[in-house]
Amino acid sequence: MFLPLLMSATVQPSMIAFVVVFGLLDLATVPPVIALCREFHPDAGAVAFGWVSAAHQAGAALAAYGGGAARDAFGTYTPVWMALGALCAGAALLSLLVRRTAPADRATGPCPTAVDRR
Repeated sequence: MFLPLLMSATVQPSMIAFVVVFGLLDLATVPPVIALCREFHPDAGAVAFGWVSAAHQAGAALAAYGGGAARDAFGTYTPVWMALGALCAGAALLSLLVRRTAPADRATGPCPTAVDRR
């Protein structure tokens, strides 16, 4: 944990605080996502979580590459922050369209491995 402090004198305390808080918050999203995958795809929750995780990693890689490419093109990260802020606002608005259904209505779901147990 103290390795960054030993390696470089340019590490600021605010950066250490950011790393710790980001690590705690990022890992805190995994259990709720697993619970949602199991709720919406009871028979294939693990497969659904695998796809969600893979899509998350692909998006993270694309965002990291795109951020670096934009920094090289514009010389600043400002357009990247603006674009990601707009995408987050759009995702927040789209999440309002998600409607909850009763568990009996989604027993078979769109997952091809789901088994109809009615």
